Amino acid sequence: MIKAKTLGDARAQAQSNSELNWWIFMRISGLILMFLVLGHVYMTFVQVSESDATYDAVVSKLANPAWKFYDWLILVLALLHGMNGARYSIEDYIRSRPNRFWVKGVFYSVVAVIMALGTVGLFSIH
Repeated sequence: MIKAKTLGDARAQAQSNSELNWWIFMRISGLILMFLVLGHVYMTFVQVSESDATYDAVVSKLANPAWKFYDWLILVLALLHGMNGARYSIEDYIRSRPNRFWVKGVFYSVVAVIMALGTVGLFSIH
C-alpha cells in the first residue's frame, strides 16, 4: 500500500504497477467526483423548485441518455473510489492473509452486486 503525497514518492513506494495506478485513480476520481456530485446537487436541488421535483420529472430527465451516463458515472466512480479506500482499510486492519482474502472476496462481491443493480436500475428507466 502506498502512503505518499506526491507522484514521485508514490512511484518509489509502489510494489506493483497496479498499486500505483490505484493511487493515481484515487486522486483523479476524487477530483472528478467532487465536481460531478456538486453539479448533481445543483441541478437537482437548486435549479429545480420543490414543487417540480416529482417522480415524473426525474423519470423524464433520466429518459435522456446523457443524464443516464452522468448518473452512471457518479455511481461507478463512487463505488470504485469507496471500494479502493475500503481495500486500504482491510489491508491495514486484517492481518491474517486467509481472513483478508475472504473479507475482500465478500466485499468485492457486494460491490459488484450493487454496481450491477445500480446499472440495471438506471438504464431500465425509459
